[in-house]
Amino acid sequence: MAKNMVQFQKGMSLFEFIRQYGSEAKCRAALFELRWPNGFRCPRCDHENYCEIKGRKVFQCNSCHFQTSVTAGTIFHSTNLSLVKWFLAMYLITQCKNGISALELSRFVEVSYNAAWRLKHKLMQVMLERGSDKRLTCRIEVDDSYLGAKRVSGKRGRGAKGKTSFIAAIQTYDSKPHLMKLSQIKGFRLTEIARWSMHHLRPYSTIVSDGLSCFNAVEKAQCIHERHVLGGGQEAVEHPSFKWVNTILGNLKNSLRGTYHGRRKKYIPRYLAEFQYRFNRRYELEKLVPRLAYVGARTPPMPDRLLKLAEKEW
Repeated sequence: MAKNMVQFQKGMSLFEFIRQYGSEAKCRAALFELRWPNGFRCPRCDHENYCEIKGRKVFQCNSCHFQTSVTAGTIFHSTNLSLVKWFLAMYLITQCKNGISALELSRFVEVSYNAAWRLKHKLMQVMLERGSDKRLTCRIEVDDSYLGAKRVSGKRGRGAKGKTSFIAAIQTYDSKPHLMKLSQIKGFRLTEIARWSMHHLRPYSTIVSDGLSCFNAVEKAQCIHERHVLGGGQEAVEHPSFKWVNTILGNLKNSLRGTYHGRRKKYIPRYLAEFQYRFNRRYELEKLVPRLAYVGARTPPMPDRLLKLAEKEW
């Protein structure tokens, strides 16, 4: 059997990570290049000439004398952690197939659990914001799914108490999965699906669903709805029209169960975004660290009061 080239790609080795980001100076230089790839530009007046005040690790504009640092105004803003620890966290989160919990991260990075939690959630927030504006097109498999505690009593199935509803959508091309979208929603209603469709689907795409009536709302986004009414059970799971969405949902839930002991409901969009971010960039593992750092340098600061607020649905 031929090897799966995605599965067996090298990615970035630990030795390569150390070579590129093994010191504070290397990380600072890398972040400078990622933030200002065409040379320094003053955030206030856009002037390009500057001087560096090395004792304070800031850059001063020669025109307006505004001072800034390589981390100011980014997700790294006002951090007490070294950039080496930030880059190591990005390496562990992106290179581990199933992710890494905050507890494990605290051990690898040598920080407290609370610091590791903040570090991980800030990076997951970067992933969430990066993926929020990308829309799917062509042929798209969609399915309704849920996350939550085990059911011990009460209503079963859709609408069970304590469950978090989310949509799994997989864009396929040449019979292979291409892009994924995992979006928490308030419920599987026509109004919610219509709102989701307008934000996440490109017009004239073909949406393949299991016939759940709320998915008719994709037509509001000028999409073609291909319905396969299968009922439930193993027949629906194994139907070839839903091969990839069912496979990826299984991988997602196994990953979450194997990595995290628990997840607060309001942070679920971030956990979904982390899995989605790695999947959508799975062909270039060796580039995930600089790509995440690049986006982090363009994501606004997130202090604790914002980090711990409830998340939007998508």
